[in-house]
Amino acid sequence: MASRFLSGSRRKWVMTGSLLLGGGGAIAAASSSNENIPPTVKLFTAVPFRLILDAFTAATIAFDYEYSLWGLPEGSLERLKVKHEVHTRCARRLRDLCFHNGGIYIKLGQHISQLEYVVPQEYVQVMRTSMLNKCPISSYEQICAVFMKELGRPPHEVFKEFDPVPLASASLAQVHAARTHDGKKVAVKIQHTHMTDTAAADSATVGLIVNFLHWCFPSFDYRWLIDEIHDSVPKELDFLYEAKNSEKCLDNFKRLSPHMADYIYAPKIYWNLSTSKLLTMEFMDAAEVTDVNAIRKQGIQPTEVAKLVSQVFAEMIFKHGFVHCDPHAANMLVRPAPSGKRNILAGKKKPQLVLLDHGLYKTLDFPTRSNYAALWKALIFADVKGIKENSVKLGAGEDLYTLFAGILTMRPWNRVADPSVDHLMIQGTESDREELQMYASQYFSQISELLSRLPRVILLMLKTNDCLRAVNSSLGASLDTFLIIGRVSSEAIIEMRMQQKKSLWSGLSILVEEIIVEARLLGLQVAAWLFQLRRVLCG
Repeated sequence: MASRFLSGSRRKWVMTGSLLLGGGGAIAAASSSNENIPPTVKLFTAVPFRLILDAFTAATIAFDYEYSLWGLPEGSLERLKVKHEVHTRCARRLRDLCFHNGGIYIKLGQHISQLEYVVPQEYVQVMRTSMLNKCPISSYEQICAVFMKELGRPPHEVFKEFDPVPLASASLAQVHAARTHDGKKVAVKIQHTHMTDTAAADSATVGLIVNFLHWCFPSFDYRWLIDEIHDSVPKELDFLYEAKNSEKCLDNFKRLSPHMADYIYAPKIYWNLSTSKLLTMEFMDAAEVTDVNAIRKQGIQPTEVAKLVSQVFAEMIFKHGFVHCDPHAANMLVRPAPSGKRNILAGKKKPQLVLLDHGLYKTLDFPTRSNYAALWKALIFADVKGIKENSVKLGAGEDLYTLFAGILTMRPWNRVADPSVDHLMIQGTESDREELQMYASQYFSQISELLSRLPRVILLMLKTNDCLRAVNSSLGASLDTFLIIGRVSSEAIIEMRMQQKKSLWSGLSILVEEIIVEARLLGLQVAAWLFQLRRVLCG
């Protein structure tokens, strides 16, 4: 697919490289004149260098596709084999570029790892295995510098104990274990020192490249991603904003989803030891959400975790309208739920989901939340009219609603529109995956057009959806996922309509609708049970 928009454009790539290599200084000067971008000198040095490195990597990737695939017949086995090798090589080059530049580039790499419907599978796999918890690490001296600037004391004075070796490192920060003077074990999240200096430069550089790529290849339109970075990164760099989000998230579950309150948790914040660049939290002794062996050792069934993850995010999206939009595996932990809660039938402990990294949240306004819930309800019940109507309301248009439905469900349209009660429960086959990859290649320009039309908040929902799908797959792809989404989205629609009812008659009609929905959900539940029974009997 990548060769689709790279091939036939060698002149443009040569021109791109020349302009970027020769024009770096001018771009830096232009960037430095923007008063919203901090230290001009740092921008002046950072932007040209990053542009040169980016341009060299882009040119290398373009040349590799052109040279390696030259003369190989389209659709031939040899071309498919060579294309797989080129995809893998170029994905590694892109990964190395992201690691070298760090910060926002790593966040872009993480985003690419979720775009199964846009980029070749090789890119998804390389980025997914590299970008979650294997990010560059700041030195202990740099960590001490952050402590001195933020709290006026080095780590060994602020804490009774402080482990200089980080537990994990992410794109914007890294986490260290420590112990307070009163003996409590804590996790300390510390922003990478270079982020303050390079965030603006990275935004400027990536923005320039994406805009230039769109000029060269009009079908490659990811300018919306730059707008999202400009909006979200400053918030993610403010750890106090993140801390407030975590508390608001838990409060929403207590108020709006009390039946779920015991099964969702966020680490307690130590406000007196936290600043915008340094966050001290309760230490969580729990398993990573995709570590199936560690989950089983806790007496928890991985399928129960998959159901819980689906339930938690469905409640956030359809009922709360305040959504954690970065739920990849490294940001979710699992431990037994409090009070010894157990699944009576299985004799196993019930799980509690611990959410980390609350920097990226999105709020869905009432119309968007209502339309998105109605769309998912229509998808679950194979209501083609409802799918089209709500896709149009969300911006997909009458010409791209089938593509939108396919991206949301990762199912071909014939499966989405299949009236069979279990049409979305059957796990995708290799044939389905190949068909979706073919769609991604064949309809690349339409996918780009769709993504440019959708509201940014829905684009973040797509990213969230992709992250959750990857987690669910690692846990065994619970068949109840779509059933849970169908139930919560239906409940949310009924609750919203009840809030807006204007008469007794409208209230009665909503009640009748609720009974019908419950009957259909029961049908879905029976279909799920039968499907699981068939799977067990067939071995």
